[in-house]
Amino acid sequence: MQPGLPRFFVTTRHSRTDAAPRRPTYRHGDLRRALLDAGVALAREGGPSAVVLREATRRAGVAPNAAYRHFAGHQALFDAVRAHALGALAQAIEREWAKALKVREPAARARAMVRAVGTGYLGFAQAETGLFRAAFVFGEHDVQVPPDPARAAAMGLNPFELLGAALDALVAAGALPADRRPGAEYLAWSAVHGMALLMIDGPLRGASAAQRRALGERLLRMVENGL
Repeated sequence: MQPGLPRFFVTTRHSRTDAAPRRPTYRHGDLRRALLDAGVALAREGGPSAVVLREATRRAGVAPNAAYRHFAGHQALFDAVRAHALGALAQAIEREWAKALKVREPAARARAMVRAVGTGYLGFAQAETGLFRAAFVFGEHDVQVPPDPARAAAMGLNPFELLGAALDALVAAGALPADRRPGAEYLAWSAVHGMALLMIDGPLRGASAAQRRALGERLLRMVENGL
């Protein structure tokens, strides 16, 4: 993360190394995509430590040296996988946000937007645990404070920026006093991220889906009421 944001340490299992079919040739540009797809699959299966360049080339069906035409090394591949994971998380949030945007009353819509960020975040952590862990390993694709408008215009909002936009909507609708807006994203994010970790790595990992859903909804109400 950027200075001032927490750094996450995770433990993952190594992915399996099942044989993958070899592809004899690639058209221009296909190999980079194949390597990235393999890296994403590795992260999905085993989290950040499973993203190994040699294994990605094996799955893509090429010699290890072929990867260096597209990725300078392991870190370059991992950075691309991590960017993909953050984008996938943002898309999960946006799917929930789309439902919130249908609410007509501004204050109710803004509150629904904040809940949508948390709902998408918790859902992604449980459905795509490997990618979720990969998304929050320290690296250059972390959120920027303040956000970079040019990057956002080119790539869309990242999860942190989506939360900030929802909180700004609360202020605009008169549902959150402006003097309580600064730093509110950190409070909301820490609560939801902590719940996500309890669900995937902590004592709630064995809870039923109904129990986790109920606790998640209660947490989001608590965050909303506490802002």
